[in-house]
Amino acid sequence: MAGNKTLTVQGVEIHLVSKDDEDYISLTDMVQGFEGQEQLIKNWLQNQNTIEFLSVWERLNNPDFNLVELHQIKSEIGLNRFVMSAKKWTEKTKAIGLIAKAGRYGGTFAHKDIAFEFGSWLSPEFKLYLIKEFQRLKDAEAQSGQLEWNIRRTLVKAHYRIHTDAVKANLIPPTISKAQEGLVYATEADLLNKALFGMTAKEWKMQNPDKTDGNIRDYATIEQLVVMASLESQNALLIHQGHDALTRLTVLNQLAINQLNSLLGNAAVKKLDNAPLLNSKE
Repeated sequence: MAGNKTLTVQGVEIHLVSKDDEDYISLTDMVQGFEGQEQLIKNWLQNQNTIEFLSVWERLNNPDFNLVELHQIKSEIGLNRFVMSAKKWTEKTKAIGLIAKAGRYGGTFAHKDIAFEFGSWLSPEFKLYLIKEFQRLKDAEAQSGQLEWNIRRTLVKAHYRIHTDAVKANLIPPTISKAQEGLVYATEADLLNKALFGMTAKEWKMQNPDKTDGNIRDYATIEQLVVMASLESQNALLIHQGHDALTRLTVLNQLAINQLNSLLGNAAVKKLDNAPLLNSKE
């Protein structure tokens, strides 16, 4: 579970954590500007309407939700002994919408859908400000993600230039036409595609007719982009050494397999998928 994002809503700093690519918002932080603070969370969780809302959300999003325990909980609502907490709700029903988090920046966290509902219960005005700030954060993340993608693609293009220079210097005769020259470049690009992806760009297009806004490399993972950059440099070297296409394909395919196996088990590379290449504050 990752947690390094914050929102500021009506002067209150609210922490977020990510779990399974979903955002969870701190209810503990949300109540800091209200009288009663954490007691408000307990009151809300013991409300019949809250239990109904939580149960509907879980049924929609959680196939492991324990309906037997839910019925038991519902039968106790309104009784003097009825006490509910995020931890109890999660443990009894196997719910995923609430998280009881210990330690620094701990407290009760809720999936954004549930947090917005809680915000409405606290104050409709607060809920609107919360949604506005959350959307602002998501917009900033989207812009940052596009910038990171552009940087990664620029890195690959730099290696591609090394590769095409090697093709031009060693594989293209001086009297070849521009059309024929383009064919040589495309052939070498597809040699790399075959080595890494197991298919040519055309074959990928045929298998993915719905993906009209990019090519095979535009949909590559960060691990595949790293390996592609390496393959382009290695292919340039093999071209300079005079190796034929079949030999280069065999060598590059084995290199791709080895490097992908290594990268897919590398925690530092996995972190690149989530961590920005640039500081978003800059």
